[in-house]
Amino acid sequence: MASLRDQLSGLVYSTEHGDICPECRAPLDDCACAAQAEQARLAELDGVVRIRRETSGRKGKGVTTISGVPLGDTELKALAKSLKKRCGTGGAVKDGIIEIQGDHRDTLRDALTRQGYRVKLAGG
Repeated sequence: MASLRDQLSGLVYSTEHGDICPECRAPLDDCACAAQAEQARLAELDGVVRIRRETSGRKGKGVTTISGVPLGDTELKALAKSLKKRCGTGGAVKDGIIEIQGDHRDTLRDALTRQGYRVKLAGG
């Protein structure tokens, strides 16, 4: 990781190109950092979709998380929308993980199995 001086001394805005990416120092229009991060996330998946129930950091409220889905960002959001509609609850997509409010592990397992994914219930 770069030192604090290196992080703060970089170009932030250029009148010629506009905003500059802090990672690759290229104009945001030419930046490929997000695409490379998405490719790296997809490369480290093992093909198994894991469904687990979590309560940590949510004041005791249960959330069902789905990780390991081998889809891009836009397809992942569309899948999350259909799963939220199926469960009748809210949720979000954060860092490639789908969060569905409440404990819906069985419903989500059935829905994802029908779509052709290998599903594994993780955790307790």
